[in-house]
Amino acid sequence: MPPAAGRRSDSAHPRHDPRLSRRLLLQAGGISAGTLALGINAPHARATPLAGDPFTLGVAAGSPGDQSMVLWTRLALDPLAADGHGGMPLENVTVRWEVARDKEFKDVVQRGTAVAQPALAHSVHPQVTGLRPATSYWYRFRVGDQISPVGRFRTLPAAGQLVPEFTLAAASCQAWYHGHFTAHRHLAAESDLDLVVFLGDYIYEYAIVAGDNLWRKNASVTAAEEVEIETLEQYRLRYARFKADPQLQAAHARAAWVFTWDDHEVENGYARRHSRDGIPDALFPHRIAVAYRAFYENLPVSVEALPDGPSTTIYDSYDIGSLARLMMIDGRQHRDLQPTGDDRYDPERTMLGETQERWLHERLQESPARWNMIGNAVSMIPVRPDTELDSWDAYPAARGRLMRSLDGVSNPVVLTGDIHRAVAAELPADLTDPTGRKLAVELICTSIGSDGDGAETDGYADDWLRYPYVRFYHARRGYLLVRLTPEEMTSTYVSVEWVEADDTAPRQVAAAFRTPAGTSRLDPIEGAL
Repeated sequence: MPPAAGRRSDSAHPRHDPRLSRRLLLQAGGISAGTLALGINAPHARATPLAGDPFTLGVAAGSPGDQSMVLWTRLALDPLAADGHGGMPLENVTVRWEVARDKEFKDVVQRGTAVAQPALAHSVHPQVTGLRPATSYWYRFRVGDQISPVGRFRTLPAAGQLVPEFTLAAASCQAWYHGHFTAHRHLAAESDLDLVVFLGDYIYEYAIVAGDNLWRKNASVTAAEEVEIETLEQYRLRYARFKADPQLQAAHARAAWVFTWDDHEVENGYARRHSRDGIPDALFPHRIAVAYRAFYENLPVSVEALPDGPSTTIYDSYDIGSLARLMMIDGRQHRDLQPTGDDRYDPERTMLGETQERWLHERLQESPARWNMIGNAVSMIPVRPDTELDSWDAYPAARGRLMRSLDGVSNPVVLTGDIHRAVAAELPADLTDPTGRKLAVELICTSIGSDGDGAETDGYADDWLRYPYVRFYHARRGYLLVRLTPEEMTSTYVSVEWVEADDTAPRQVAAAFRTPAGTSRLDPIEGAL
């Protein structure tokens, strides 16, 4: 079941209780209670030396609260080992962690130990509590004499706290083999950044084949990566390939991340427990289960994201004082199958599932926040309502229910990924009246690397720009910066001109918009380019 009350504050949210509930432990999907607990906290554990650097996959922080954070690392002496174990011995390794108020670690405020175990690919997810709201911290890990890179995070403001400003970045779709992660290099260098919102397709499941889809110059892969991934070992290897990238590691070390997924974390276009590529329904749940398991092992997410077989809960909400409420939704695990005909207009069809849909409605209706943001994987605005099978266009009844939930909510904003293009749109209240009252703003970030270099425009531009509510379309790689204040939202589309040749492309601003509070307008900011 999802959290009933959302994340108002750590004291009111079960994920940040330092004790693990028996229910959560029993949902570990083949992981014993002791194994799971040791990966989070292991008092009195002994240090374990390793021959080599075990921190080749970097460090990360996520699942933020106003007094807490989940830290992450996964030990890997040889991250691209074909068996998915990263060259690690098949035995437990003790990992020490510490959190400080300064990057030199002269003022350490919390420290502890966790055990990296083969059962969880030698990943650890210590849950740090007792922190101060709206405060920057630095963290690191240690195994024997080996010390990890240093990461930074900032806790969320306390519930109800007046927040003068908050800046987040939105990113999605990082096909490593299509191009360099130049966008992550620039994201890691942003001077004002409180949070990164990742909107799906963290990895891709396709076989990586030179001369076919390996467009990243001067890159090569192992034979084990030249097949479509299906097993737990293969998913672990694919995460390792992506996470070994130094630009992605720098972006993780820069700020805390929150996540939703789309389809490529499992298989292109899958819906609920049905394969779009013809894998029998009796077998496909196993592939989902191992993919969801690898998602947990490789990201800084709460223990509740560890699946019970092919099921888990990743949707959640995060309160940023009284300024904003961010609701991350799961549009893949609970959706009905893609339509085959007139069933598209069945009023019972769902994108989110009944439980999540009700949860989202309640979070919106009860929100005290100035801005209400939904982190969403696939486009919500109508674009190809009669032919699109995978976005909200294919679920018009579900979209209509969500639109009614948004109506009357303070300053609704939808953050979206998926399409590998940057789009800014004013979402109509009545989808049959594209020039009528606007209900919300939808900001679609482009991809980090997927589809290679891209262009200023392309053959899909007319599909989007024919609608009066679409204010911007851009087909290069990059990310989105969103700055919130009580008075306005500023949306800046950052792009890079190339990613295939190397990672040296400079940071550019493709467009920027201002949305005054109380409106759903996208007013262009002159001189932003």
